[in-house]
Amino acid sequence: MLINVIVMLVIIQFIIGLLFAFNVINQRNEFLWQVYNSINSLLEPVLAPIRRILPRTGTIDFSPLVLIIGLQIFMRILIYVVYGQ
Repeated sequence: MLINVIVMLVIIQFIIGLLFAFNVINQRNEFLWQVYNSINSLLEPVLAPIRRILPRTGTIDFSPLVLIIGLQIFMRILIYVVYGQ
């Protein structure tokens, strides 16, 4: 369940970041800015090591995608080890 929560937080952070980037929602929207900063502060300790490993790609950040894929692989391995399926 924890893995699913982390994946959902990554997706929410990504969507809010896109809305800010394309100026659909103004960054002066206090509520969404606080939500974005809160999620960012939770995920940054996990995403920062991934960013250091990945090559720089300019403005596109692939670390959330790598995190989601890594978590999904970890979850499948864990299910296999626990349940043997």
